Amino acid sequence: MPHAHNGTIELYYETFGPAEAAPLVLVNGLGSQCTNYDEAWCERFVAAGFFVVRMDNRDVGLSTHLADDHPGAEYTLSDMAGDVIAVLDELGIARAHVCGLSMGGMIVQTLAIEHPDRLLTVTSVMSNTGEPEFGQPTEEAIGLLFGPPATDEESYVQRQLAGLRCWGSPAHHDEAAIRASAIAAFRRSFDPAGRGRQAMAVGRSGSRADGLRQVQVPVLVLHGDRDTLIDASGGRRTAELVPGARFVLLEGMGHDYPPAYWDRWVALVAEHAGLTGA
Repeated sequence: MPHAHNGTIELYYETFGPAEAAPLVLVNGLGSQCTNYDEAWCERFVAAGFFVVRMDNRDVGLSTHLADDHPGAEYTLSDMAGDVIAVLDELGIARAHVCGLSMGGMIVQTLAIEHPDRLLTVTSVMSNTGEPEFGQPTEEAIGLLFGPPATDEESYVQRQLAGLRCWGSPAHHDEAAIRASAIAAFRRSFDPAGRGRQAMAVGRSGSRADGLRQVQVPVLVLHGDRDTLIDASGGRRTAELVPGARFVLLEGMGHDYPPAYWDRWVALVAEHAGLTGA
């Protein structure tokens, strides 16, 4: 299996499309595995002209899982941004387009602040700036997100169903698809403690507002207007802070990415990347 290394951390990744195409790294959200970027979705990015890289963040999927007493367990978003750089180094990619969802949006924002020389463009989706005044969840959403963790496959499935009933795209709630995806994710990797360590990394990383004001990399910000997990004010604030950033509000979309939005999403990212025919 392909892995990159950031010190002792192994990062699992997969690629799609021709290596000579425009590199695009897809970065996941909290507790999310690279398989959440469905292969069919990745292939749509390939058709738009990208060489696609999807990766498991540390503490999820097939990447290194830490223990709470491990010396490196108290990591930050900066460390996770360094993981993305390690994947680029492993693939010999000098500069890449990056697209991150939710916590992944926080990671790509951190990349823009700390590693601008390695980036071509940034797309931050359904995310926020780390400022407590913007992009906060509803009480129902926060209760579901940080409720008692699942203990087995069926409780995991039920948590996914309940969460997406709260913060998913209302017109595209497909329980059969959610169940199938949840089962596949559980069987590939299940580590509630790892998800908790990622959440702590977000918390200890603080606000990115000052850094975002200095970003010179082209930034596209996408957010759904039905997102109850990270309110759309988080996306608006991101675009407000970054000089020249573009904000696009996706009507009807929640804190998920059903296939109904894939074509629009791919077209926006391809246009942002300056690909011919976008």
